[in-house]
Amino acid sequence: MSAGDGFDRDFALGDLVAPRDAAELCAAAAALLGVPVGLLDAAGVPFADGAAPSPAAARAPLVLELEPVGYLAADCPPDALARVARLLRWGLLSRARLRMVSDLHLEAVRADYVKLQQQNEALKASEAKYRELAANLDAKVREQTQLIDERQRQLYQAERLASIGQLAAGVAHEINNPLGFIGSNLAAAERYRGRLAALRDAVPAELWQQQDLDFVCEDFAELLRDTRAGVERIARIVRDLKGFSSVDQPEEQLVDLNAQLDALLAVVNGQKPAAVTIATDFQPLPPLMCLPGHLNQAFLAILQNALQAVEGGGTVTVRTRAAGETIFVSIRDDGPGIPAEVLPRVFDPFFTTRGVGAGTGLGLTVARDIILAHAGKVDIGCPLEGGTVVTVELPA
Repeated sequence: MSAGDGFDRDFALGDLVAPRDAAELCAAAAALLGVPVGLLDAAGVPFADGAAPSPAAARAPLVLELEPVGYLAADCPPDALARVARLLRWGLLSRARLRMVSDLHLEAVRADYVKLQQQNEALKASEAKYRELAANLDAKVREQTQLIDERQRQLYQAERLASIGQLAAGVAHEINNPLGFIGSNLAAAERYRGRLAALRDAVPAELWQQQDLDFVCEDFAELLRDTRAGVERIARIVRDLKGFSSVDQPEEQLVDLNAQLDALLAVVNGQKPAAVTIATDFQPLPPLMCLPGHLNQAFLAILQNALQAVEGGGTVTVRTRAAGETIFVSIRDDGPGIPAEVLPRVFDPFFTTRGVGAGTGLGLTVARDIILAHAGKVDIGCPLEGGTVVTVELPA
């Protein structure tokens, strides 16, 4: 089913009302009218094995998208029955819109999952190729291999930056679409809540209190406020994701590095384990002329290594400060640290201490290359008190 099919779907009564809920719905309608009420499907057949109405019973259609999906039947004045039918129609319309949004969201998630699977397979194939090349290196071609590795690294960096930018922009776009539907439906739900509250004077006070409709109206408003707050939070995340997706833009820009790191951390926070805390200590910085998307990728690689070091639980601290014409960024974790024999090799291409399939060994290499391309420096060390600190220097 495509997104368009889900949006244009015609719903039957059974799609919107579960058989187990039909009796409660009829009981609520009967409480409003003071007489037994029957629920019929679009063909006039009693719904969910309900009782058949008398031949003389009045009928009121439950209209959805200009077509009746069912009927209410009761021995009462037709105009009173019609008012109750209109009240129930609002609930059915809200349920239909919720179903449409749910179907559209599910379809978008499935499409993204298939796309991510394909990209994952492509990355695995690329990783296997690089590992085979590294395993077959020979001392006689070491110098030439070093040149080839450098060019491969540059190509990998360019492709990776471009693909991340496209993926991030695509995900942001896909999220914005259902987010628009949700926002529109929330606005409609708020209007319907107002209409429901307006019925108070038309419904006997005893029945209104019996159904606890004061609480329903109040709780409905609170639910809508909470939902809108959630939508706004998602919108902020999408904006941060769009900012991160600028990695494929080749032009230098004057940026606030603290703001760039804030946006990057907003993306990373959604991926870190629950037991890991990210702390920040940002000092005022001068504007920095750079390729912001490329620096995002460099700091992302460093952050990912820090988060992996404390994935069982711990803290990663990001600090910034300026001294003269230099900007300093330090990323520290309180993990187990890096063994002394491994430390000199952490920036070597294809070097990784992780298992097969868990990494390419290019993350820190690419990060170092990006920082050097910005006339900066990067240093990694393990303090005596434990953990690992990566310090980046960039000229302001």
